[in-house]
Amino acid sequence: MTKRNYWPLFFIAIFGFTLYMIFWTIYKAVQLPTVEDKSFLHKYQYVDEHYNDIMYSNFNFLEKYNFKLKINNTDFGLTTEDIRYGQRVIEKHSAHRNILNLGQNIIQVEVIDKKTNQKQNLDIELVVTVAMTDDKDISLLNENFENSEGIYKTEFNLDEVTNYIFTGKFKVGEDLGYIYIKSNVKDPDDK
Repeated sequence: MTKRNYWPLFFIAIFGFTLYMIFWTIYKAVQLPTVEDKSFLHKYQYVDEHYNDIMYSNFNFLEKYNFKLKINNTDFGLTTEDIRYGQRVIEKHSAHRNILNLGQNIIQVEVIDKKTNQKQNLDIELVVTVAMTDDKDISLLNENFENSEGIYKTEFNLDEVTNYIFTGKFKVGEDLGYIYIKSNVKDPDDK
């Protein structure tokens, strides 16, 4: 009587299980929604290729203009620093945390020419978004802002205690300034 060798069946089972897991992984990955990063209102490929140009544009913008951005009671310049940090760093160490309110929030923008000391008219494209989905994007364009003597002001509502990203651009003539700010909504239950 000859002994049966079960090793080939073991390898066939391992191969079959591995093949099944490959197909299962592909199936599950296709079911997940994909959200494209729109930092500075461009695709990430554009930002990757032109990041230095964007930073140089900010430098030129700030040489000509004083830029004042106020979100609720917090003043910002033309900042893009938060793009370098993960949300956990912002939550623990940033001065930009807890600037947003659950419910009503106010943004105010003002650009003043450094030579003439006059307020400038500007085109605003700003998006308030959540990192992993674009379902809750809030687009704030010129028509959303009230212009009172060169001070642009608008209100918007946030309905979830989570992390948000402000990204956008401000245009005066041919000069462009970009912002990228990460923050979170203050949890009303935290004292």
